[in-house]
Amino acid sequence: MTPPSQTSAAADPPPVAGRWIAMTILLVAQFMNLIDVTIVNVALPSLQTAFNATSSQIEWVVAAYILFFALLLLPSGRMGDIVGRRLMFVLGVAVFTLGSALCGLAPSIEALVASRVFQAVGAAMMTPQTLAIIPAIFSPKERGAAFALTGLTAGLAAVAGPVLGGWLIGADIWGLGWRPIFLVNVPVGVLAIVLALRYLPKVTGTRSMGLDLVGTALAGVALLLVIFPLIEGRQIGWPWWCFAMIAAALPVALLFLGWLRRQAARNGAQVIPASLFRNRSFVLGTVLSAALFSGVPGFFLVLALYLQVGYGLTPLQSGTTTVPFSLGVLLASILSGRLGARWLRPRITAGALMLAGCMILLRLIVGGTGDELLRLAFAPALLLGGIGLGTAISPLFQTILGNVEGRDTGAASGGLQAFQQMGGAVGVAIMGEIFFATLAGNLGAGLAPHPAYAGALRNAVIYNLIVFAVLAALVWRLPAPKAGPQHAPPPPVEA
Repeated sequence: MTPPSQTSAAADPPPVAGRWIAMTILLVAQFMNLIDVTIVNVALPSLQTAFNATSSQIEWVVAAYILFFALLLLPSGRMGDIVGRRLMFVLGVAVFTLGSALCGLAPSIEALVASRVFQAVGAAMMTPQTLAIIPAIFSPKERGAAFALTGLTAGLAAVAGPVLGGWLIGADIWGLGWRPIFLVNVPVGVLAIVLALRYLPKVTGTRSMGLDLVGTALAGVALLLVIFPLIEGRQIGWPWWCFAMIAAALPVALLFLGWLRRQAARNGAQVIPASLFRNRSFVLGTVLSAALFSGVPGFFLVLALYLQVGYGLTPLQSGTTTVPFSLGVLLASILSGRLGARWLRPRITAGALMLAGCMILLRLIVGGTGDELLRLAFAPALLLGGIGLGTAISPLFQTILGNVEGRDTGAASGGLQAFQQMGGAVGVAIMGEIFFATLAGNLGAGLAPHPAYAGALRNAVIYNLIVFAVLAALVWRLPAPKAGPQHAPPPPVEA
């Protein structure tokens, strides 16, 4: 992904007329993408009921979107450089909007998963262009405020998503049930396209740049070899080829690294610069970032199932129950911005420990809950977890980028965001496997639904507890950054 600092010419461009209208369009598109993630989390139990879907099919509704978004994020950023960022942004919004319509009209769970892939393609096309367009329309003095608005928008989307999703499903507009959570994107997307064509500046691309399609494909195959068996294995009885697929991921990953080295030697296009994989800070930091985010989407998947299926809460009740987490992310992100580059590693450790503490508290709360669930009892733990995530992510990003050469900062920033999404897909697969396997065992042993779902949730969050504790310890293996915050802002947090 191209860093904002590299998208402008040698001399900074003057401010563009109508730039704040243009900025509003960019923020609306970002909000539409981010809110879709949290809305879907709330809707998963409704989708499972509506389609009589299996547990693995419900996991694919989340994982397929994250997987394809991650894989296409980097090449889409380069495509914006080639064909022009406004064109790529408009095409991305159009594909996302069409994908949303297809999701809302999906006649089966298979069609919904396929439509979610289509949505992810559009999201990956438009997301990199948002950060890249800002330097082209704002003067250096105004860019700080513009980038701050992107972070605020992400926080607001995290807070509004669960409530809006729950309200839309509960309202049952025109008897459509869950479908409006996707269809609401259609008029917003159409309006964004019309206004983008009117107000976004036309920035000429550089058509001589190349795309690394082979590298992108190899990365996708390696990831799919891990995720597919983790999601489908339990459903089909874990045949031998599931383990063979997981084992095959390693040689494919090595082949991917070898391809990058070959492309670097030939000065060819690379989906991510091979030089970054010689940077110990980047490699370790990327692993830690992926691990951190592997605990987020999977957690909200199993929590929604626990609340709505296990205890019969409505989507709106479930959504409002999780709001304290999103509020914690928003508040901590604001504070983190004020702290800048101070105490980076201590802040990462503190955030990871707060997330681990959240999981411990949730295990205690769930274990002590009988047939009657008190939603307010979850608020302190979820607020603590949200503050922890908001505290950890920005300094983690700054610490990793602080040890990357300036010319590679944009690629490293994009790579981190892509691996963040990949970690989320893996986390959905792992936590879903733990949750549904435990649930099946509990129900098979004759446990009532409440203790069966409670035991499944308690086991699933053990994964998070381990990951966050390891992150708190290993972050001290990262070298202190050589410089302050880099050009690219931290990725938006999806809670």
